[in-house]
Amino acid sequence: MFQEALKDIVERTDGGIAGLVMDSSGIALDTYTKEGAPFDINTIGIEFSVVVGAIKRAAEMLDAGSAQELAVGTDRLVTIIRTLGDQYFLALAMLPDGNFGKGRYLMRTHAPKLLAEL
Repeated sequence: MFQEALKDIVERTDGGIAGLVMDSSGIALDTYTKEGAPFDINTIGIEFSVVVGAIKRAAEMLDAGSAQELAVGTDRLVTIIRTLGDQYFLALAMLPDGNFGKGRYLMRTHAPKLLAEL
């Protein structure tokens, strides 16, 4: 369903490993993973769905508006998450030395098309 957009984001981002579209309850709607990826994108999405929910609630409590993007960087993985409305999010997993800016840009430009399909 979202395979073409996910593949485009992952393949055009230097260091991209995998991407997914997931609902807020942790159910993946679609995923794309490069061959030999060292991490399971479904597990990443499930674990970070809890974090996304907490950050969205915190932003609302602070009256800061709706959360749109977050990034988590570790020694071996960077995960960028972009919300798609209230119920869904787009995630990109990439290597720490990958092109973070390009990943963010591609996610931002694909988000309206993905949201329209939801």
